[in-house]
Amino acid sequence: MSGDHQTLALVLFSVFIAVTLGITTWVSRNRHGSAEEFYAGGRLFSPLENGFAIAGDYMSAASFLGISGLIALYGYDGMLYSVGFLVAWLVVLLLVAELVRNCGRFTLADVVAARMAERPVRIAAGTSSVAVSVLYLVAQMVGAGSLVALLLGGTGEAARSWTVVGVGALMVIYVSLGGMRATTWIQIVKAVLLMAGTITLTVLVLLRFHGDVNSLLSSAAERSGRGKDFLAPGLRYGGDWTARLDFISLGIALVLGTAGLPHILSRFYTVPTARAARRSVVWAIGLIGSFYLMTIVLGFGAAALIGPGEVRASNASGNTAVPLLALDLGGGAGSTGGTVLFAVVAAVAFATILAVVAGITLASSASVAHDLYASLRHRHAKQYSEVTVARIAAAVIGAAAIGLGLLARDLNVAFLVGLAFAVAASANLPVLLYSLFWRKFTTRGAVWAVYGGLIPAVLLVLVSPVVSGSPEALFPGVDFHLFPLQNPGVVSIPLGFFAGWIGTVTSTEPPDEARHAETEVRALTGAGAA
Repeated sequence: MSGDHQTLALVLFSVFIAVTLGITTWVSRNRHGSAEEFYAGGRLFSPLENGFAIAGDYMSAASFLGISGLIALYGYDGMLYSVGFLVAWLVVLLLVAELVRNCGRFTLADVVAARMAERPVRIAAGTSSVAVSVLYLVAQMVGAGSLVALLLGGTGEAARSWTVVGVGALMVIYVSLGGMRATTWIQIVKAVLLMAGTITLTVLVLLRFHGDVNSLLSSAAERSGRGKDFLAPGLRYGGDWTARLDFISLGIALVLGTAGLPHILSRFYTVPTARAARRSVVWAIGLIGSFYLMTIVLGFGAAALIGPGEVRASNASGNTAVPLLALDLGGGAGSTGGTVLFAVVAAVAFATILAVVAGITLASSASVAHDLYASLRHRHAKQYSEVTVARIAAAVIGAAAIGLGLLARDLNVAFLVGLAFAVAASANLPVLLYSLFWRKFTTRGAVWAVYGGLIPAVLLVLVSPVVSGSPEALFPGVDFHLFPLQNPGVVSIPLGFFAGWIGTVTSTEPPDEARHAETEVRALTGAGAA
């Protein structure tokens, strides 16, 4: 990229960082230091504000950069991510939003522990929440690195690495100083910027083809070199049974995973009532639905105007398709319009990454402090406050995400998020649904459900082509893969539900009927909710 692109984009990056740091500083001076303030922002946000924050939390680098890139490279098959991410919100709206708000205080473990033995349940749920959050954070780090590598013309490997470190440092600052209130406002600002940028690009793509969607799709198919196959299923997930099963596995993970994401569940605690939580989800669905429809236009627009070959040459996983599309729509390299539009899109993408990593880091640090630390600390040990532990945990989790982000920098960010969704659907969703809807569910069943989904999901990823045995793997030079699928969801999600059932039916302790009845009344009516 030219010096003009770099300068303008860096200026816009700096402006956004300055604004968000200003928000964080202002909030940190007006907070009370309580756990409710740090974890839930005092529960003072309106449904509209929380809906925008949920959308800001959910529309990540995987959505803006990764999905459009996959559509540009693989056409129809890349659309699976857009459809899966959107349909997932129906599960959240209909099954968990109100009930989670009524049953919990800050984390997923609160919901399960309401009717179980607290210590083993909190340790299990806290462990799985941290695992999911770290996987999700890695995707955002990879997106940040890809963006800066494009900005520096593909020659800035050192800058790419330092960007990952810088994003990690900023997310720790946001969380440590501002907590949920600062994180929420950063997400609201980011959602507005992202929607504005996406709408602008979508309108420009449609104008380029005079509003004719058929012409857009035909041009994309022709430019792809695949012809009509580009617009039909099977380009990425077709052929042998392994690829087709991978397709099914990914679809299941995307649809079911959202309801188990810790940073999404934590957003339901920032509003005063369960009704407000449900209305927040309705607002979020409207924003998220329109956004994912636009990513389809951007993906096919990149295929038609840039071409899969050029996208792949810039970034093998397609993560830079949207910035390249912006450059072309603005008038091409060297033009004023291209420089401005590219810089704006790059800055919006960077804002997207910073906002999402702040939300994920806050959710994972809350799990460490509120669930793991509170369960494991010895009564005679020095008692640090939960908020202090959460701030320390944010720094540790940030360091882990930086290291893994540097390792996985050549993988597609949407694909990485698919793995996080698979782990969330395998470990968190079974225990959540069983706790809310199964009267006979026991503590053993809860613990087995979490570990019965988490351990297989992580192990299957480690012995899959994602880690070794393929040119795109984390370790392409070695081959120790035993599991043929890239996404473990089709195996690990049923195992999570099965383990929860086995643990319950073999439990020697009967379920606590009184606590379940109390939880059921609270879930359905909100009586006694925090």
